[in-house]
Amino acid sequence: MIHSALKMKLAAAIMFAAAMLNAAVQVEKIAYRGWPNCYRVSNGEVELVITADVGPRIIRFGFIGGQNVFKEFAEQLGKTGEPEFQLRGGHRVWKAPEDPVATWAPDNVPVHIEVTADGVTAREPEEPLTKLQKEIEVHLAPSGSAVTVIHRIANRSLFPLEYSVWAMSMMAQDGVAISGFPPRGRHPVDLAATNPLVMWAYTDLSDPRLRFTKKYLILRQDPGRAEAEKVGLFNPNTWVAYLRNGEAFVKQTKADPALQYPDFGCAFETFTNNDFLEIETLGPVTKVLPGKSAEHVEHWSLHRGVHVSEFTDSELDRALLPLLSASAK
Repeated sequence: MIHSALKMKLAAAIMFAAAMLNAAVQVEKIAYRGWPNCYRVSNGEVELVITADVGPRIIRFGFIGGQNVFKEFAEQLGKTGEPEFQLRGGHRVWKAPEDPVATWAPDNVPVHIEVTADGVTAREPEEPLTKLQKEIEVHLAPSGSAVTVIHRIANRSLFPLEYSVWAMSMMAQDGVAISGFPPRGRHPVDLAATNPLVMWAYTDLSDPRLRFTKKYLILRQDPGRAEAEKVGLFNPNTWVAYLRNGEAFVKQTKADPALQYPDFGCAFETFTNNDFLEIETLGPVTKVLPGKSAEHVEHWSLHRGVHVSEFTDSELDRALLPLLSASAK
């Protein structure tokens, strides 16, 4: 009896601790920038805002009272029902490879929201044109800035479809995106190719916004330069940091070299013009049966007091490597 009573007390203590842990994350329905139905997920340190009037979309991520790391198109906020796709800003999920019809399907109608202990899931209705159904599931840690973002695209058609889940964050202007290459080596010891570096028809490697070091790819957002620029790469430990106003937004994911990825093998892509800079990760190309989904997971974090004095390998190692989470899977 004593042993049983102790077990019951221990179980109760564990349940209480779990409840207190989850209680640190608050989910509340709010109005945001003209949309009456949004959900704020916060742990007292950082907050995310997920729209319910359109989406699925995360329109804000930032420290409480601080800057939004994401771009917002002010003239498109608070609106719904447009016949064409709207950039709006924030973070979204798309289908890859990109095509001008299926990929750019509008997400301008209300989404279904499920509230959980540490976040929300936002799920759109089935898209009439594509027969796809997209959702974004958000889990915020009880303290700190760690966020797990799960992206799913379900096949609601009658036939198998092949696609990749594409997670896209539109970043605010005047920042710098930095992504790492796979581990470097030296000749003639390391002779095998390690990764693709991918170009588009409009890629310009002489663009002053674009810079390479031995270890890193760097793309700067310039509000004064309208030309589009894009590059992509593969890294099994895919990560990117966006530096702006002394803060760093970091997203991480894993990529499997044994699987096929879109766009000549890209697990990471970055794009910019004069309005925003986009940091994008991609899941493998998957044959998805009717009624099934493809899934892609990102791990986010937000950091203060991150400054880079020069874009050299040693300086970027110092500033960024401590921010990367070994637990990202």
